[in-house]
Formats: sequence, structure tokens, C-alpha cells
Amino acid sequence: MARYGMVIDTAKCVGCMDCVVACKTENNVPEGFNRDWIAYETNGVFPTLTQEIRSERCNQCDNPPCVYCCPSGASHVSEQGGIVLVTQDECVGCKACMAACPYGARFVNPEGYADKCTFCNHRLENGELPACVSVCPTYCMHFGDFDDPESEVSKLLKSRKNHPLIPAAGTEPQIYYLV
Repeated sequence: MARYGMVIDTAKCVGCMDCVVACKTENNVPEGFNRDWIAYETNGVFPTLTQEIRSERCNQCDNPPCVYCCPSGASHVSEQGGIVLVTQDECVGCKACMAACPYGARFVNPEGYADKCTFCNHRLENGELPACVSVCPTYCMHFGDFDDPESEVSKLLKSRKNHPLIPAAGTEPQIYYLV
């Protein structure tokens, strides 16, 4: 069984937002909402500063608090690569999943259900990459199967220093950032 995830090279990301636009277009995300976004983090003390630019989204956690707190069962982990999904017609819009997510990766769609990144699972079913990965002009985004030691994402994690977001949350995120 596959375990899908992303590796994003922060040394290559320029914050162009092509991934954000591609996601909105591909997934018909309503105006004013996003399934992914660009984050800027500056560290250090002047004059020795560093900045990390990251494309962020749902972290497709192996230990997803959004799934465990969902009263209707609408939030679930799919058999297809362990992607965390929401069944729209089962969601009651209670926002418990939004409160549980330490990444701020969910929103309530104006149609009344929780919405989030799905790694464009409809594209994966057709053998295509997620829209965000397919349009990245700097090729900083990589998608694949972490359970396959020969996959590009597995090899990247072994070859470079990396980190997930908020590891202390215990969610076991499947998005890693190369530094």
C-alpha cells in the first residue's frame, strides 16, 4: 500500500503562488478561500537573518486529529495512499476538524462542508501529479510514495536536511521541507 506525501525544497521556492492559483483553478476553490498558501518565516537576529519560503497545505497526517474528532465520520483516511479526505455530503459543518488541525489547513466551504487539500486525488487516479506540483516553475515540489524507498521523495529525504511542520503536535505529517 502506498503512503503519499510531498517534499518541498525551500531553497528553490520563490513564493510565486503558481501552486495556489493552480489549486484554486483545478479544484474550483471559492473566492476568498485557499487549500494551499505561501508562508514566509524569518529567523535570526539582524544582520544575520534567514528566510524560508514554504508552500503549505493539509499535511495528510498519519495521526490526523481532524479525523478522530469528526462526529459524522465525514473526515476519513482514504485507502488510496493514506490521503485525508472529507465526504462532502456527510459533513455537518461543525468545524471540529478545523479546531483540531494544528496547521490551519481547513475551511468551511460556502456550500457548508469542511474543505481542504486532497493532493488532487482525482488527478492521481488518472496518473497525474497534483496540480500544484505540475505547475511549479522552480520544480521545488515533489510528490510520491514514502513507502517506496526508491521513490524520488524517499531519496530526497535521505539526501538532505529536512523538517515537517510542528512535529511536537504528534500528527506525523507527510509534508517535509528541505532546507
